[in-house]
Formats: sequence, structure tokens, C-alpha cells
Amino acid sequence: MSSLPSNSETLVTVFGGSGFLGRHVVRALAKRDYRLRIGVRRPDLAGHLQPLGKVGQIHAVQANVRYPASVEAAVRGASIVINLVGILAEGGAQTFDAVQAKGAATVAQAAAAVGARVIHVSALGADADSASRYARAKAAGEAAVREAAPEAIIFRPSVVFGPEDDFTNRFASMARMMPVLPLIGGGRTQMQPVYAGDVATAIADAANGLAKKGATYELGGPEVMTLREIFTAILEITDRKRMFVPLPFGLANLKALLLQFAPSPLTLTRDQVTLLRQDNVVSEAAKSAGLTLEGLGITPDSLEAIAPQYLWRFRPMGQFQRKNA
Repeated sequence: MSSLPSNSETLVTVFGGSGFLGRHVVRALAKRDYRLRIGVRRPDLAGHLQPLGKVGQIHAVQANVRYPASVEAAVRGASIVINLVGILAEGGAQTFDAVQAKGAATVAQAAAAVGARVIHVSALGADADSASRYARAKAAGEAAVREAAPEAIIFRPSVVFGPEDDFTNRFASMARMMPVLPLIGGGRTQMQPVYAGDVATAIADAANGLAKKGATYELGGPEVMTLREIFTAILEITDRKRMFVPLPFGLANLKALLLQFAPSPLTLTRDQVTLLRQDNVVSEAAKSAGLTLEGLGITPDSLEAIAPQYLWRFRPMGQFQRKNA
């Protein structure tokens, strides 16, 4: 009877491993001794990943999900393929359809061709009937993955937070720059912010074979919060006082026509406004089926517990300021 290969003998290819969520996933996999090949568009900008593992454990290669040949080369010899690639706004050839739909199909097909297991990260708002191009592309990507690799494990996280995110850091930066904060749609949209480290643990568990084959997991944090409540929590953490100004969806759409060209953190696209019309929370069906973080045995961390560890830099007097002093 042959024994299963150890993690140190297992090659995992991770697409999008140099991004915000990617570095958490790479760290989690490295701690479990996997050999890691990171497929990125610019390997010369992925040097920050190597210190996350042992010498020679992590290796970045050039790969772009829009170019099948580069993807096929990156998955050669891999036993597990993880796709984290996603974009929040379109730019040039990097469109939602090219990256999140066709790109997901390319990765899944290449993985299936070499017999590798597939783990695909989508988004909780994925919906083929959504008015949002982002959400439709995510749904199309899921469908393509299912077609190429029926036993693929799909993760749908709610909005992900953590160091270097484009969520809490963005709002904290806005609070530092602006005297008022706009609440699109009145700030009533519900979200379930999930810590990047918890998402990474779920992905690493799936790599270890602890998740159900062919299942779609919905990942959310311990609390459902409105956009207004999230803003309030960030202001409390950064020790700032700001007024809230409700911004109806119609007016937000008009502003987005100009703000889509604004520099971060002021960037706002019409598709992002459309996304905010729908709540972003874990469904009751996923909870009852155990297809959640808790179903994997993971106790999720809250925004209030994690965000102060990295948002301190947005306080008026820095890390060691006594709050409300």
C-alpha cells in the first residue's frame, strides 16, 4: 500500500499570490510545508513572498491568466492549483470578463489537464443575473471552473479586511483627508467583513483535504454590519470624528462618472455603486449545510479585534496615541 505524499513533496501553484489576500494564503500554505509556485504578472515585484517560507520553498514565475500558455507552464507538475486572481476595477485589457471569467476558465482547464485539484476564490456577490459586471463575471468564472473541474472547491468570501486591504485602509484614509464621509445608499448595505487570515486558513484547510469536494463555501466574519457601522468602527479605531452625509444611489452614480478617474482612496466606479445595492452576507442555506468558516472548524475574527493592529497609523498622533486623550 503506497503512502500519500507529504506536503513538502506537494507542489501548489497559486495564481494571484502576490496580492493582498495572496500573501496571507502563501504564508498559511508555507507554514504547512507545501512547495509553492506563485504565478504573477510581475515576478520581479513578488520578492516580498520569499521570506514567508523556508529557503527555496517559494518561487515566483511569470504568468498572466489572460495568456493560456503562461498558465499551462505555471501549473506543470502541480498537484493543487489555487486561483486568487480578481480585480476591483477595470483598466485596459484587465476587464472583469477577461480576468474573472475567461481567466478563471483558463486556470481551471489547465489544472484539469494535469490532474491537479482546484481551489477557486470567487466572491459572495457572484450572481449571473446581477446588474453588476463584476458580480456577473465572478459567476461566469464559477460556472467555468465547475465545467472544467467538477470537484473544485469554491470559496465566496464577503468583503475581506486586513493589512494592506483596499477596504478598511481606504475608508481610514478618506477619514484622514475629508471632513465628511459619504454614505452611499444611506450606508444601509449589510456586509459580513471577513479577516484575510481566516480566509487563508480555509484555503489551506482545503489544500489539506479538509473541505468537501465540489462544494461552494460562503465565508463571512462573526458580525453582520451595515456600511455605516463599519465607518463608525473605523472612526473609533482611528480616533477621529467625522460627519456622515447620506448619498442616494442615483447621485452616487453621477459622482462615479467623475470619481472613476480620481486617485485612490477617492476612486468610485458606477459598478461599485451597483454592488452596494445588494447585501453581502452569508446565506442561511450555506449555514445549514455547514459550508462556512464555522463549518470548517474556524472561529472567525472580528473587525474590531483585528483592525486596530494595523489602522493605528491613521490616528492623528500615530501608534502610541492615547485614544480620546
